[in-house]
Order: sequence, then C-alpha cells, then structure tokens
Amino acid sequence: MPRVSFPPDFIWGAATASYQIEGAWDEDGKGESIWDRYSHTPGNVRDNDTGDVACEHYHRYRDDVALMKEMGLDAYRFSIGWPRILPSGKGQVNAAGLDFYRRLVDELLENDIEPWVTLYHWDLPQAIQDEGGWANREIVEHFAEYARVVTEALGDRVKRWMIFNEPAVFTFLGYITGNHPPGIRDGATGMRASHIANLAQAEALRRMKATGKAEHVGTALSMGAGYPASDDPKDIAATDRYHALNNIWFLEPALNGRYPEPFVEPINLERIGVQPRDMEKVRADFDFIGINLYFRAIIEHFEGDIQRGLRQVQVKDARRDEFGWEFYPEALYTMIKRIAAEYPGKPIYVTENGTSYSDGPDENGEVNDDRRVEYYAGFIEQVNRALKEGAPVKGYFAWSLMDNFEWNFGYSQRFGLVHTDYETQKRTIKKSGYWYRDLIKNNGFD
Repeated sequence: MPRVSFPPDFIWGAATASYQIEGAWDEDGKGESIWDRYSHTPGNVRDNDTGDVACEHYHRYRDDVALMKEMGLDAYRFSIGWPRILPSGKGQVNAAGLDFYRRLVDELLENDIEPWVTLYHWDLPQAIQDEGGWANREIVEHFAEYARVVTEALGDRVKRWMIFNEPAVFTFLGYITGNHPPGIRDGATGMRASHIANLAQAEALRRMKATGKAEHVGTALSMGAGYPASDDPKDIAATDRYHALNNIWFLEPALNGRYPEPFVEPINLERIGVQPRDMEKVRADFDFIGINLYFRAIIEHFEGDIQRGLRQVQVKDARRDEFGWEFYPEALYTMIKRIAAEYPGKPIYVTENGTSYSDGPDENGEVNDDRRVEYYAGFIEQVNRALKEGAPVKGYFAWSLMDNFEWNFGYSQRFGLVHTDYETQKRTIKKSGYWYRDLIKNNGFD
C-alpha cells in the first residue's frame, strides 16, 4: 500500500474555467462577456493578451478529453460561459451554446469521466454589467434563471454542481480594488455587490433543486489559511477578522443565515444593502463545500487599517512560485480542518489547488516540472493528514488541467498539468501530469 493512501471512493480531478480555455469568443451566437470587454481594452492585461483564442478548447474538446482519459481523471471540473447560453444574460437561449456543453458532457461520460459543472467563473455577460452587474439586485433573478436553464438542459447527466467560483474575487476585486472587470474602485459598492451575490447564490440553489435534477450543489470558495503573527490576542482577533471576510463571507450566510464580523466595528447590515427578509433569502443548504486554496496568510493587528484593523505580514526568504505564492502545504490542512470544525457534517472537496512554473519542453519534448510535482506531493499529503484526522474531505481537483489564459497576467503564468503551445495549440503532458496519473492509478503515492 502507498505511504500516502486514500479511500477507494476518493475523487481525483482537474479544473478549468470557460474564458481561460475555450476561445471562440464571438462564435455560434455567444454574447460579449466582461472579460471580453476588459481584455480588449489596452493596458488591462499583461502584453494585451486576450482570451479570444486561448486554448481553443471550444474546438479541441475531444482531444482534451482524451488527455484527461490518458491521465486517468475521475472527474473534470469546468465552467459554463453564461454569455454562451444567454448572450444578453437573459431572454432568448442560444441553443448552439447549450449544445456545446451537451457535447462536452457526453464526451466526458463516454470516457468514464464525471462532469463537475461550475455555473459562474467570472465571465458575466456585458449586457448585464451595463445594467450594474453584481451591484444591481435585478441580477439575482437573471442569474437564478440562467442556473435553471442550464440545470434543466444538463441535469439528466450532470449530478455535481458549483454555483460560483470564488465570489470574493469577482465582487471584491471587481468592485473594490478594481483589479478585475468591471474595474470599479468603491468599497461601498463592492460590499453591496457581495451581498447581492449571496442572494443570487441562494436563489440559484433553490431554482436548481426545484428542477429535481441537481443532486449535489455547492460553491467553490477562495480561501487562504490565516495564521496570527504572534500569540498577542490582538493578532489572533485580527486573524479571525481576516477569516471572516476572506474565507467565509459567502459561506456563513448560506449555511447559518448571518454574516460574520470582518470589521473592527460591528457590521452595519443596512450599509451593505441588506433589506427586510434578506437574511432568510441568503440561506442555501449546500450539499458540499468547495475549497480553493493556494497559500497561507500571516496576519497582525494594524491600527492603520481603521476598518479591518489588520495587515498581512510577508514571510522573508520564503520559497515562492512564479506567481509569487508561498510554498506552504500545511495551509491546506489548516483550512480543511477549520472549515470541517465550523461547518460539521458538510462534505468538503478541494476544488482548486496548484502552482505556476514556466517549465517548457526540453530537447526531447518532455516537460520536467519537478517543482510542481513537489508542490502537489506536499499539498496532497496534507489533504491526507486532514482526512486521517476525521475531516470529511472527499476529493481533490488540481488547478489546472492545462496552461491557459491567467486573467490579468495573460499567458505569462503556467499552472497546467499539460503544457500548451499557444502558437500551435500542441498539448504535452508534463511530468506532473504523469505523476498525477500514477497517483490516481494507485490512489496514493510513496
């Protein structure tokens, strides 16, 4: 038996996102997304890269599924492009868009790979953004109807669903820091958008369940394990505030009908747009919790931040990947254990975990990305540690299946188990991809 071994029913997969891999940005009736608009605006993305072509997955999905089969994946987590289904975000359904995802699902099932579908991975229809996007409460109805349409169309074959991918990113980075589209920098607007996203998340779950086809529904949440910089009670309290906003802001309302306390002063619900009965409406009894984790955060109390009273401490001489994220595998163990303790009884899946290194093919055409192999071995061993201590973690999805468009960083960062040559679209399974294949085959590693 391998030194690090997993239960027979543990699920091994890899993940992608529609805008990052599909390309075909304006084909077959697809509408414009906010990432289309944003990336087409010079200066927003490194080297002015766009997702117009990306990995051409829209046209090459059969070849990509064959790669997944070769790697032995149990499951493939992918996202649906909302503007491919509803070009204006509402109204007339684009049959060609739905047909693409039907073909993809069928191809996966024919190869014994389970489809795990994310409904929203950041590519909002631009027409909905023109009406205010996530800062306009009308989006709740539009998103819920989109969720219903997709569930009705695919729910006979898709059993595992994620409503959102990382709502903290598309609300906080989109409306507070302005690092992502729509590029708004307004704290009050961003906090209201986060509440509206929570309303949309819950209403989408109700619509999906009402179809009778959505068996297992959750959400994939971005998380960073918080560690206090010292034993000082002020640092510990600051770390709890970090956890409240960064990790469970979109989970606590859904499962417990309340917001956590991320600020120095008690939260003012009216200021974030909470209306009568909203705290009943945000409840969403997820069937599982998805954790996306890449790093830890060391937090200390900081008087200079009058709202949150904290700042993140950078670790000197820490080992980091090319994205700048620290190599600290225990963070995943810490996060799984904390979420398992705070939300007992809910199955947990690691829905994203991975690292960026730019290793390319050598003279023999092989990609020897040993640092990525070491990364995965370290983090997966910590998943195993949490599992052995009783945490209900049921599966793991590597980020990412293949090198792809990395948002603001364009094509400068490579997270894939598969190398993508963007000029020729040639795919090459990396050493890490073969290592992952062997892990899956043995359900563990030495």
